[in-house]
Amino acid sequence: MKLTLEANRKIKLSTLLTGLVATSVLCTALILLVTSYTAEKNTLLNSTLTHNYSKANKMSITVDSLFKSMRESLQSTARFLEDETASSSGEVQLHLDLAVELNRYFNSILWINEKGDIRNVAPNNIELRGSTVSPQITQSELEARKPFITAPYIASTGRLIIVIAEPFFTKDGHFQGYIAGTIYLREQNILYEIIGGHGSDKFNSYYFVVDGAGHLIYHPDTSRLGEDVTTNRLVRKLISGQNGMGVVVNTRGVEMAAAYSYINETGWGIVQQTPTTSMNEQLIDNVKKQILYMITPFVLLLLLSMWLAQRLVRPFVSLANIVNDFSEGRTISLPSLKSHWNREADFLTKTVVLAIQTIQMNNNQLAHRAVTDPLTGLSNRRALTELMDDWEQDGKPFAVIVIDIDWFKGVNDTYGHQAGDEVLKHLAGTIKSLVRESDSCFRYGGEEFVILLPNTYSEEAYEIAEMLRVSTEKTISPVGQAVTISLGIAVYPNHSKSPEELFRLADKALYQSKNNGRNRTTIAG
Repeated sequence: MKLTLEANRKIKLSTLLTGLVATSVLCTALILLVTSYTAEKNTLLNSTLTHNYSKANKMSITVDSLFKSMRESLQSTARFLEDETASSSGEVQLHLDLAVELNRYFNSILWINEKGDIRNVAPNNIELRGSTVSPQITQSELEARKPFITAPYIASTGRLIIVIAEPFFTKDGHFQGYIAGTIYLREQNILYEIIGGHGSDKFNSYYFVVDGAGHLIYHPDTSRLGEDVTTNRLVRKLISGQNGMGVVVNTRGVEMAAAYSYINETGWGIVQQTPTTSMNEQLIDNVKKQILYMITPFVLLLLLSMWLAQRLVRPFVSLANIVNDFSEGRTISLPSLKSHWNREADFLTKTVVLAIQTIQMNNNQLAHRAVTDPLTGLSNRRALTELMDDWEQDGKPFAVIVIDIDWFKGVNDTYGHQAGDEVLKHLAGTIKSLVRESDSCFRYGGEEFVILLPNTYSEEAYEIAEMLRVSTEKTISPVGQAVTISLGIAVYPNHSKSPEELFRLADKALYQSKNNGRNRTTIAG
């Protein structure tokens, strides 16, 4: 009895070995978790900062280019007003209205004379004509006769705005005032579309823009527009012309992984930042997943250690314990787990992945066939419609060239439809070889082809069309002689803002080329 009590107070070797293994595994897992968390945190922070800097830099380049275009637009208007005859007529108002409607850079455009009086304003529904400019546009700025951009201020209309102004002079050098464009910071405009079009990601990252004095020009929270944020040290670096990135506590006390980029054209700055709390939440989620993944191996290793411990101590276990084990029917069994590490799971995974890849490949091929003309290899009518709709939604200017082979029925009647198909493939190859990389070619149907030219207007489209027409006329086709083509051109949005109407106008211009003798190019209208 005494020996039994003393034995019960002793630690079993199997328990000791199992405890050592469990402790070792737990300590190793803890070290791995801490190491992994630290490494992932540094990696995530560095990658977030690098990503934010890349986005801020790209956005600053975009905004810089935008403001160059805005200035060029104002300068173009100023050059128009150099003509004193034009500037004294209703053409001025018409020109300003047209500039506001077409370029979408500004919410309104004003002509401010050398005394600070507003002579013309577009759109017409803004009743500022004859009034004096806001006090935020100082007399010194007016007298400087140089381009300027104001800080955000509340205009007489109650809107929060900024003003971009370009001086203009008569041809003999007499100062006439300024052409000024306004941007409403709390309303839709091209600046809001470019910056605000980038929503927050899974880490709640977002942009904000400050002017040269540290006031908010753009922020997802529109109530903060115009706010002074120079207490943010990164903003102070930014408005001094620096670029960079780092972790900073913002004006609301939130720690951010922020990157900043200076905009040379305006003296503004763009900040792309991510709350570190969002990254920490992601890290914690990763740790939880790692713990879930580690539970099963840990249990298996613990069971294995117990089994090995039992094997090791078996010679030292008394006959009583063996009898006791048998009498109680105690058995040791390892759970049977099917995981992707075994051969069958690995084989099944590879089989499923291969099947998915095959399905995706088949889907891609079907999608390609759905938008491709099988004879010429060009995109078909469906692809044409989709691309025109996409460009129309994006507001991208483009030209449409519609092409038709002259007297093609005669080719089919004389040489046969197979020869006609060869002529179609020959023309498709000629079109693809002569257009630009950015242009898109389509077979619309029959002997009719279409070319879409992005960011292209009538003159350039006409030159390309003529180059194609002349080249076709001088090239021997598969039937042993040259064929000629007739072409029609229409430009979005100059001729129409509707893709369907635009194509109809280009097709109408094509038939005008046919009616005028064929083998020629006609621009709609």
